[in-house]
Amino acid sequence: MSLWLAFVRGTWSPWWALLTWIVFGVVAVVHAKHLERLERAQRAEQLYMRALERIAGRWAGTGRDGAAFGEGHAYARDLDLFGRASLFELLNTARTEAGEAMLASWLSRSADAGEVRARQTAVEDLRPRLDFREDIAVLAAEGAVSRTGALARWAAASPARFSPILSIVFVASAIVVVVLAVLAWYDVVSWAPLILWLFVEGVIAWRSKRALLHIIHEIGKPADDLKILASLAERVERETFAAARLETTRAALQGCATAVRQLAKLASLLDSTTHNLFFMPITRALFVPELIAVAIDRWHTKHGGDVDGWLRLVGELEVFSALATYAYERPIDPFPEIVDGAVFDAVGVRHPLIADDVAVPNDVTLGDAAPHVIIVSGSNMSGKSTLLRAVGVNVVLALAGAPVHASRMALSVLAIGATLRVDDSLEAGQSKFYSEILRIKAIVELSRGPRPTLFLLDEILHGTNSHDRRIGAEAIVKALVTNGAIGLVTTHDLALTELTPQLGPAAVNMHFEDRLENGRMVFDYRMRPGIVEHSNALALMRAIGLDV
Repeated sequence: MSLWLAFVRGTWSPWWALLTWIVFGVVAVVHAKHLERLERAQRAEQLYMRALERIAGRWAGTGRDGAAFGEGHAYARDLDLFGRASLFELLNTARTEAGEAMLASWLSRSADAGEVRARQTAVEDLRPRLDFREDIAVLAAEGAVSRTGALARWAAASPARFSPILSIVFVASAIVVVVLAVLAWYDVVSWAPLILWLFVEGVIAWRSKRALLHIIHEIGKPADDLKILASLAERVERETFAAARLETTRAALQGCATAVRQLAKLASLLDSTTHNLFFMPITRALFVPELIAVAIDRWHTKHGGDVDGWLRLVGELEVFSALATYAYERPIDPFPEIVDGAVFDAVGVRHPLIADDVAVPNDVTLGDAAPHVIIVSGSNMSGKSTLLRAVGVNVVLALAGAPVHASRMALSVLAIGATLRVDDSLEAGQSKFYSEILRIKAIVELSRGPRPTLFLLDEILHGTNSHDRRIGAEAIVKALVTNGAIGLVTTHDLALTELTPQLGPAAVNMHFEDRLENGRMVFDYRMRPGIVEHSNALALMRAIGLDV
């Protein structure tokens, strides 16, 4: 409207039109920044609402559960590491694919002792840094930063590696265009030489057209990732850490923000010069898109190999932040002591996925001077399987570098083998019993490896008769103990409690109790020494009206 009033109607000074455009530009910039602040505030609000849900115990089924990460894993289903109401869902505050993949990796496999201790120090350092953790989460939530996404794929591809002569040709051609245009404007020469030279430029551009178009096309996809990665790197660079591991990460990201900002600006400039129809004829005549594409290719050649490392560091930082958030929300949970040998020594261990007002603490000591195997007897629903899961999940937490849900814990770096959830398979033609013995075979083989094994065998060999179960269980447990493994074996078959005399001081019997009150079973879920003295099966059947 201002242009029409100024240049068509002549009722407005052109200066008013210019002022109008300046004011519009300023308002647009201020409005954009206001919207950005509002969106970030809304993301921060969602972050803290999610934290309140975790603290209140209403988190299950409300977050990303990482179910795909558990496919094919040896014990993920047994310990509820992934899927709805899983350990992954409880811990996951990551907003990037890189962060989620890294968190899943840390939960899926244990690190060595030195790495676990370094992670503990980093998590402890980040625990009180609420503002920093909020900034990382809010910035990362602006888009998708992925080690398998557009930016990573582009960086991993081979650059074109244009000859330096090509840039000289483009610059020289642009200078010729400017000179001929100026001479023609002042009638020193006619416009014919300029038009002829533009045809020559077309030939020059055609010879490198395919490679240049490929760069122009590919750089458009990861442009958003670039801005987010740069913002995250800049935020990390402004922080000073006490933990050596975090300082190493910060040092590795130094220069990332500057380099990525440079590439983001080139990508933005390339987009404006190739899609702005008003300026495009001028920019193409001056080889501006081609020169920018060459600059992008040079950046690719210089920094392309660094991008995957930068993305990995961002993902790792998100995992540290996630574990620190978990530690902050459970301030009394201690970091475990990492010791040598084959040891699991826990006082007051509880399942971290069960609410504190429901979870019952138990003491479990295995290895060194303690027994290497605990035979846990007890009736159905008394807490045997939950104890095994509590031990296993806390080992996963400990070896990921997080605090554990116990009063105190010391443990070795352990490989885990479990048989808490074993299914039959119609497709493979395997019964549940056959699937179980295949799993047990894999655990025995695991116990022969370089790391000591923690085995968690639930209702061992329950798919066969008592005679075969006793002989088989004795042989299996003896083999595991001989290989230096430690663990727990649960059973409601009291015949299996006779294994302890066969194994000597390496084994001990423990049990869970129950009682019938007013027609209903009552459990206290506390593990006690010795063998359970009664079964609740008949009482349960009678309680529901079966005539037995």
